[in-house]
Amino acid sequence: MDRRLKPSLVVVGNGMAGMRTVDELLALAPGQYDITVFGAEPRVNYNRIMLSPVLAGEKAFEDIVLHTREWYAQQGIVLHAGDPVVAIDRWRRVVRAESGLEVAYDRLLLATGSSPFIVPVPGAQLLGVVGFRDLDDVEAMLAAARAGGRAVVIGGGLLGLEAANGLKRRGMDVTVVHLTDSLLNQQLDPDAALLLRAELEGRGLRILLSSQTEAILGEERVEGVRFTDGSECAADLVVMAAGVRPNVGLARAAGLHVERAIVVDDTLQTYDPRIYAVGECVQHRKHTFGLVAPIWDQARVCAAHLAGFGHRRYVQQATATKLKVTGIDLYSAGDIVGGEGSEDLVLRDRRAGVYKRLVLAGNRVTGAVLYGDVSDGPWYFDLIQRRADVSGFRDRLLFGPALCEAQAA
Repeated sequence: MDRRLKPSLVVVGNGMAGMRTVDELLALAPGQYDITVFGAEPRVNYNRIMLSPVLAGEKAFEDIVLHTREWYAQQGIVLHAGDPVVAIDRWRRVVRAESGLEVAYDRLLLATGSSPFIVPVPGAQLLGVVGFRDLDDVEAMLAAARAGGRAVVIGGGLLGLEAANGLKRRGMDVTVVHLTDSLLNQQLDPDAALLLRAELEGRGLRILLSSQTEAILGEERVEGVRFTDGSECAADLVVMAAGVRPNVGLARAAGLHVERAIVVDDTLQTYDPRIYAVGECVQHRKHTFGLVAPIWDQARVCAAHLAGFGHRRYVQQATATKLKVTGIDLYSAGDIVGGEGSEDLVLRDRRAGVYKRLVLAGNRVTGAVLYGDVSDGPWYFDLIQRRADVSGFRDRLLFGPALCEAQAA
């Protein structure tokens, strides 16, 4: 078919969310669009989730590539890598890239992702302060690790702990600084967090809880970190892993409706019906997203609508989290806080290093925290998602599906 006879789809963002949507679209309606992809990074699409194993030395970059340059060519997709879109002209239906290149669109997909939150303190712009979002960040951390020395990781969430583990394995002396009194406070309850802290300290990591950064010290390069209590910690590298902020500047400048992120409806459509958005740059029913499972769901729904199959709707689901730190088994799913009338079922085996806590509301499991033995995590997650009635095996829930299903049979 003549390229000029096809509608054009422009994808802003060559990351996982945008390209997963393209994959889904190609499966549903191959050849329906002329597709052009713009990416800020000068490289092909890769699995950002696997940056932690690359940092830790368990994988090479080639192992985490999702789409090669040959794949784009085979699919007839024009890729502009390293040339980010800097403006959207909605009236002319044109995007303009940093290079000055302009491309017209019939449909536009925004997958601009997010950026690390750089704690706004003096010294945050010094050499040696990095985020942990892309391959450039990993290469900067690896260069620091080759020189040896001390690293401070600001943030004791999933990303921060993965960065700390990788740097420790690369030979650095690592301190993790966390604002609250509990690691992974959004995923773990205090008991599981204590077990995690003990495991990490046993590996040689230094953990500073309830610590707030006041300044990063140094003239041109990082030399240390000072906290609000006046104490200081020497550092040759500071990794900011204290959360992310959706990249919404492009959408906002184009006049799209933006709150915390780009507001979309259940079809992943923005307030402009020609423009869709997916991934970490999206706000759906007041929520933003950072885990892969909901973003994959968004990609499926968005692709269906781009393909003209308009029956799908995006529905938020419970999510599960697993820590990617070698040798640490940790699983968290659903609502681990509980509410009025909820009940906790807890199993502790200190000798085996196993901890399980299930949150129940009535006869349904609504949350699960597992540490040490996570083999039953997917089963508990399935119970949460299905809102299954567990009254028939409630007393055996902590012992996993084998006993429960045997009793049910």
